[in-house]
Amino acid sequence: MTRLFDWKGHAFIALGARLYLGGVFLFACAHKVLHPQAFALDIATYQILPLELVNLMALILPWVELAAGMMLVIGWRTRAAALLISGMMLVFMIAIALALYKGLDMSCGCFASEGAAQDPISWRTLMRDLGWLTLGLYVMAFDRTPLGLDGWLVRRRASKPAPFIEKEQG
Repeated sequence: MTRLFDWKGHAFIALGARLYLGGVFLFACAHKVLHPQAFALDIATYQILPLELVNLMALILPWVELAAGMMLVIGWRTRAAALLISGMMLVFMIAIALALYKGLDMSCGCFASEGAAQDPISWRTLMRDLGWLTLGLYVMAFDRTPLGLDGWLVRRRASKPAPFIEKEQG
């Protein structure tokens, strides 16, 4: 089993997954950061959160998406970012499934508030999100030596000699 996790090819596959998933989240957060009022309306349409929390969520979530997306793209704290994105994908999927169960005619609010006519939620939306969840879990499980800032920091630390410590005499 350790041979599966230690395969060197995972770093290259995970790099592609990281760049793609990070790009998706960076693209998704752009409209939300610029237009939090429209995103708040999207959140409220799900009818899950109390109205008192909708604006707070609309202000915080896009910045979390931005941070996680950037972390994946540059390869810094890669596994933590993948865990964060996987958690968000799971929550998004639950929200979409609940909206579908309730029969709500709405847009997912994932990328831009285009309304239900241009971007309706569907089971296809859930399958797309399941694919992104799978990519996040792959990165989290198999990207143990990431190509990016994390890998560079590990190599840098390994190449530095240990500090010289003199023994006390006497």
